Amino acid sequence: MLLLLLGIIVLHVTVLVLLFVSTIVSQWLVNGGHTADLWQNCTSGSVFHCLTSSTNGECSQQSGLLLPLAFILM
Repeated sequence: MLLLLLGIIVLHVTVLVLLFVSTIVSQWLVNGGHTADLWQNCTSGSVFHCLTSSTNGECSQQSGLLLPLAFILM
């Protein structure tokens, strides 16, 4: 029983750490001159270009799908 409680505590702490890291870090994907996050994709070459990540509401759909998962894990 104590082992189960310890596992649940470790899972909650892990979820909280991942939550804070994901909200603090501004770019999630960095590859050479290309950075991407939830809201925009930027490329840096001779000219720095930023475009919105999605125009069809894909980000809001992903956020909506992950919200119940966050409540389950908490």
